[in-house]
Amino acid sequence: MKKLLVAFAAVAAFSAHADTLTVAATPVPHAEILEFVKPALAKEGVDLKVKVFTDYIQPNVQVAEKRLDANFFQHQPYLDEFNKAKGTDLVAVAGVHLEPLGAYSSKYKALTELPGGANVVIPNDATNGGRALLLLAKAGLIKLKDSNNILSTVKDITENTKDLKFRELEAATIPRVLTQVDLALINTNYALEAKLDPSKDA
Repeated sequence: MKKLLVAFAAVAAFSAHADTLTVAATPVPHAEILEFVKPALAKEGVDLKVKVFTDYIQPNVQVAEKRLDANFFQHQPYLDEFNKAKGTDLVAVAGVHLEPLGAYSSKYKALTELPGGANVVIPNDATNGGRALLLLAKAGLIKLKDSNNILSTVKDITENTKDLKFRELEAATIPRVLTQVDLALINTNYALEAKLDPSKDA
């Protein structure tokens, strides 16, 4: 938390309105963490205002357009890919934490139970989609051209012995289709929003 406080205090110092800092965040756990540190920032003279977004696009767009001061939701590879795709030049103030990504199923209790031709959904953004594929490769369900490439796509699958059928969806929508598919790769922040317990359900 200290790292987060220092980072946002630094952003506030360079903000046009040094006494107010407006930060975009996804609801869980990012906005919750910001609400937790708000009193400590207030003691430093910073009035933290949290704007909650449920997607991964608008927090960066709003900062790039200078409508917000900062955001708190993403990892560095995602930021790099966003800048590359959108032509923005956003920079990381500090690395704070990274939520893991888990494999969830409402039908099966173990990956070994997945049938041939199982329907699998993964995030449709480059880095989280890549993280999902790396997780499946680590579990031995598929093989990839490069087992260390976070930007791997379904086109990079070199072996798929179970003939898994992949579908890519916006990360925020994946928990909603969990009961309709055999396996869903879900970012922990969205899993928590959906009342899933990553330590038990993933």
